[in-house]
Amino acid sequence: MPFNIFLIFELVGTVAFAFSGAMVGLSRKMDIFGVVVLGIVTAVGGGVIRDIVLGLTPPATFRNPIYISVAIIVSIILFIPGVRRFLFKKQNAFDKAMLFMDSLGLGIFTAVGIEVAYLAEHRSVFLLVFVGMITGIGGGVLRDVLSGNTPYIFVKHFYASASLIGALVSIFLWNNLGQSAGIIGCAFVVTALRLLAAKFRWSLPKAENNF
Repeated sequence: MPFNIFLIFELVGTVAFAFSGAMVGLSRKMDIFGVVVLGIVTAVGGGVIRDIVLGLTPPATFRNPIYISVAIIVSIILFIPGVRRFLFKKQNAFDKAMLFMDSLGLGIFTAVGIEVAYLAEHRSVFLLVFVGMITGIGGGVLRDVLSGNTPYIFVKHFYASASLIGALVSIFLWNNLGQSAGIIGCAFVVTALRLLAAKFRWSLPKAENNF
């Protein structure tokens, strides 16, 4: 995938996750600093963890300010009173927007994580899957911890599982059809699985207090 297209792909994911993080901050009635911090952490947190795991230091976030800049801009726009009122006017629309943006971000960043690992000459399937997942879910986990919520991956239907499946699909497509197929296929599969899981309420078994 050409560099400029890859950058656009990353920026779309950054916008999606910054939106998700900032919206959580708004729903928790945080001030503008808190909203911006959650937007940044959600957008770049997974990538920072990924780069540290791969030994790519300093992480890309600190070498190229475009990612944090985009996250800040998105968060500030969402904090504008008129925008806030529009987003929170209808709860159903808010929930759908959150679901879509979070699903899109998860799909894109799972794919980006695998892309970065491949470009760093890593070929271990276990490492590729782990890095893809941590890039996809890492920012969301940090967002939930900072906002005082139980991390999404432990309570919501088919979240980390979608990232895991997408990572495996990405590796298969990459090895057989090439880089572009691996990246686009992963993003599509993860996003589609998350949306379908929400629609049909797919979930993993949960612990019940039956004793």
